[in-house]
Parts: sequence; structure tokens; C-alpha cells
Amino acid sequence: MTAPVFVVEHFDAAGAGQYVLDGPEGRHAVSVKRLRPGETVVLTDGAGRWAECEVVAAEGKDRLVVHMTRVGEQPPESPRITVVQALPKGDRGELAVETMTETGVDAIVPWAASRCITQWKGDRGLKALGKWRATAREAGKQSRRVRFPEVADAATSRQVAALLAEADFAAVLHESGEETLATAQLPADGEIVLVVGPEGGVSPEELALFEEAGAKAYRLGPTVLRTSTAGTAAAALLLGRSGRWS
Repeated sequence: MTAPVFVVEHFDAAGAGQYVLDGPEGRHAVSVKRLRPGETVVLTDGAGRWAECEVVAAEGKDRLVVHMTRVGEQPPESPRITVVQALPKGDRGELAVETMTETGVDAIVPWAASRCITQWKGDRGLKALGKWRATAREAGKQSRRVRFPEVADAATSRQVAALLAEADFAAVLHESGEETLATAQLPADGEIVLVVGPEGGVSPEELALFEEAGAKAYRLGPTVLRTSTAGTAAAALLLGRSGRWS
């Protein structure tokens, strides 16, 4: 199995290259993972920097002493894939973030579409956004990523249109699309932005706004997927076609 990943804020090692992993991450390593001397772990800041380490000792319930053997930085992937995810109801938003993170999406933009049943407002919205970001962090660790996806603030339709206008390839998943995403011409690098609508669908007004910004409607396949799974399925297709999964 690949080495477990733990998140740290810095890589400042003490003498002999030793580092102490403590706090919640240290507790998880010692009390949950039950790591022992000689095993390998990876520390990361979630922004691409990482350190491969060998466990030296486990102290108490929440202190793991490791020796850094190798430090590096993973550059950003290209083409970069951003998914604009309409707000699903219930906990399906966290499910979407979790599986898109595991798949390899680079950025997620929560979208307050006009037909969304769920609306993020005030403290409730901040709490929901916090859950999405925490989910991305935990899914990034679980999937052994060292560069976690960015989860942006919730965007309006006009803000999404501005994002689409700057993309090298912009697509809206919609059953009205005459072309499938599997046959779309993709850029070799740059920015790919994909829009996933809500349970009630993307409204005609939003489709027109996004089309004006340069985003074309594409079908994903012969079936209609839930909003919480469509982004993951589409991202997997794009990652395979772009060569990032080669």
C-alpha cells in the first residue's frame, strides 16, 4: 500500500532531520493508524509540497516522531480541471466533493443556480462551505494527494459566466447538447471548466448566459446522472482523454 498522508503547516525539521507530528494529525497517526517505527508516511501542506518520512517513534497518544528522507514539490497539473458544482440538497454536496477530489479535480466552485433547492445564506452558507473544504482536505489525504483541490466561495451565475469566459475549454453538462463530452476537442494544457447543474436542471436563461460566455452544452452519455455524481463521471472522462491518467 502507498504511504498514508498527513497535513502539516510547515516542513521545519529539527536536528538530524526529525519532525514531530502532533495535534489532531498526530493523534490520527498514533491512535488510529497505529503507525510504528520503520513505517513510511508522507507529510504535505496540501498545496503541492511534500516530505517522505520514516517513523522513528510514537509517543503517547498524539505524537509521531519521523525522519524526513526526501522533500519535494509537485507542480500543478495541466490541463487544470475546474468543476462548477450546483448546490445539491442534503449531504450530496459533500459526496460530490469527496469523489471529485479522489478522482483528481483541481478546483471546485459551488454554484447557487436558480433551480437549486438548497441555498447558502448567512451562517448556514459559511458552515456548508466549511464542510465542503473539510471534505476536500480529508478526501485529498485518503486518496494520497499532495495538492488538494481549491474549494472557492459560492458563485452566482454571472460569476460562473466570467469564469467560463476565461477558460480554454468551457462546457455545460446538459441533455440538449448535440455533441458528447467524449468527442469534444480538448486543449493540451490551460484551463478546462465544466458546469454541473442542479437537480432541477440548468435554466434556459443560465444556458444562454453561459453560451454567450463561450460554454457549449455537451451530453455525458445516454443516461441522466444525479448532480452529485455527474461531475465525478465527467472529470474521470476528461482526465483520461487529456492524458493525465496515462
